[in-house]
Amino acid sequence: MSGTIAKSGRLTCAPSRAARELELKRGEFDLAVDLGLIRTVPDEGGGGRRVARAEIDRLSAMDGFPDALRERVATAGSHEGAEIMGVTPTRFTSLARFGLLVPVRFYLNRYRTVVWLYLAEELRQFAAEKSNARLLTGRMPAEVRDAMKAKLDRRPRNWRGRHIGFLLRQAGNDPWAHAAAVACLLDPADVADIVEDPHERDHLNRCRPRLPALGAPGSPAAERAQELMTASEPDEVAWFRADLAHTMETARRQHPAPRPSPEPALHQEDGPAASDHTPSHGLLGWLRRRSRLPTG
Repeated sequence: MSGTIAKSGRLTCAPSRAARELELKRGEFDLAVDLGLIRTVPDEGGGGRRVARAEIDRLSAMDGFPDALRERVATAGSHEGAEIMGVTPTRFTSLARFGLLVPVRFYLNRYRTVVWLYLAEELRQFAAEKSNARLLTGRMPAEVRDAMKAKLDRRPRNWRGRHIGFLLRQAGNDPWAHAAAVACLLDPADVADIVEDPHERDHLNRCRPRLPALGAPGSPAAERAQELMTASEPDEVAWFRADLAHTMETARRQHPAPRPSPEPALHQEDGPAASDHTPSHGLLGWLRRRSRLPTG
């Protein structure tokens, strides 16, 4: 077995090593994996994902490496995004809140304000599309203006919709990984309502993918981030619940959740009352029987 692991280690490498060899920052590498630009394989030792040496060689041989790969994962906030698209930051934010620009990442700054990030490549494509010209100049369409007056903000939901796509790509054909990906974006009460068996919920938690860690556990920043990462709109929640229920049916059929082995039953002689039930023999037994006889 050790030989197999050593051989696998030579054929694959850890994400941190792969990021260095591809000349990417770790955040850029993770985004490239999410977008499917870098293919990963499961770790035989159960330690997460790894990158095959052949995949690194493939990417390194591409034209324009590494700048071309970096450009595909470059992100921009609202101010940088507005410059890329040639619009004001206010217009950019309105388009994003309306749902026309889909964020790919977010973080909370020191004031716990949510900062949304967008793929720079997608912003350039949006601005270059002729059908979007009316959104970039002149008076904003009435439907967008009305949505802004109503304080509509589709950015959290759009992020969740995009992120579930990332998680399901990593889950592949594993129904438990698929179910865990959906469950991690649902409120725990919804998960418990769909998955009533505690052993199945435990197994889901073990398969749970990592979500962005923003702030110390229990901190206001972490709670705010969790709020953004949890489905909240009724139709969205209904979709996630239906997907979780359907996938759980498949998971139960293919690979039932592991359950703890039943504890072995105690033998009577091991219990505290063994002396009352165990046959006694010889002088000691005679004395015990004698002591139980009524006096007088």
